[in-house]
Amino acid sequence: MATTYSANDEKKGNNLFLTLVRFRELSIMIIILLLVILVSIRNPAFLSIENFRDILLNISILVIVALAQTMVIITRGIDLSVGSMIGLVAMMVAFVTVSFPEMSPLVAVLLGMAIGSCLGAFNGFLITMGGVPPIIATLGTLSIYRGLIFVYSGGQWVNSYEMPDGFRALAKGAPLGIPNIILIAAVVAVLVHLFLNFTRPGRDIYTIGSNPDAAKVAGVNVTRTTFMVYVISGVLCGLAAVLWASRFESAQTNTALGFELQSVAASVVGGVSILGGSGSVLGVVLGAFLLGIIENALTLVRISPFWQLAAQGLLILTAVIVDSAISRRLQRFGGES
Repeated sequence: MATTYSANDEKKGNNLFLTLVRFRELSIMIIILLLVILVSIRNPAFLSIENFRDILLNISILVIVALAQTMVIITRGIDLSVGSMIGLVAMMVAFVTVSFPEMSPLVAVLLGMAIGSCLGAFNGFLITMGGVPPIIATLGTLSIYRGLIFVYSGGQWVNSYEMPDGFRALAKGAPLGIPNIILIAAVVAVLVHLFLNFTRPGRDIYTIGSNPDAAKVAGVNVTRTTFMVYVISGVLCGLAAVLWASRFESAQTNTALGFELQSVAASVVGGVSILGGSGSVLGVVLGAFLLGIIENALTLVRISPFWQLAAQGLLILTAVIVDSAISRRLQRFGGES
């Protein structure tokens, strides 16, 4: 009887574990809820609508870039150049808007996405055609693109008073009562979700990350799909760059410096497996929201902002350790079955 009871307990434990793995977003929601309660006890102003609006404003660009990073990580890659791409595109588009102040903000967005696609395509070319590992290729382009910012701008910045009013209103305008930048991030999240879950190329991204060799046998064009992922990453970074320049009303040589760490953090904390093959849009959005809450909370409780970097690093390490433990447990289940 004792053996039967132990077997039943183990089966229940395994079922609970599998449920938690399947609904990892629920765990993130619980952590967010606990954090909100703790911070609001320390500072009741945290629960104000205005404060949560500020958090959403702060994470909107992060959500867009983290979704780009997510698709790359799902294919077992990584894009360390996202911050530099944002900085370069923001600078180039800002100079164009200053030279052509009558230009439509929509044209500026399309221009930024076009430039970003070219930068992403170069990353994809190095990785797929050049055979360079993603971490090495994008580490190299991180420095190349950041250097090009100085070459293109001559070390000059574009300031708020130089930018057209329409361009500055692009991110912060709120004709529907909600800032445009939040609405754009929400639309991007929905589109990425639909793309990953309901299109053949989107499903191919998961297939490649799960097992590249099996993907080839199944007829998936691994080279083309991988190249596509880095182009999409560039496109989304181009969009993020235009929104960045509009929201902060400037383009600087240090724009988005280190932003790649935040994008990786939001993805990994959101449940995207570093081993590839798994991850959800909802999880990434929740991961970005968690990072936004931590940043906001540190400010409200008057803790040094330098702890934000430490918190991001700790979250990444924790998420990687948890992900590795889950993978080992799942492999054991597979062996037992």
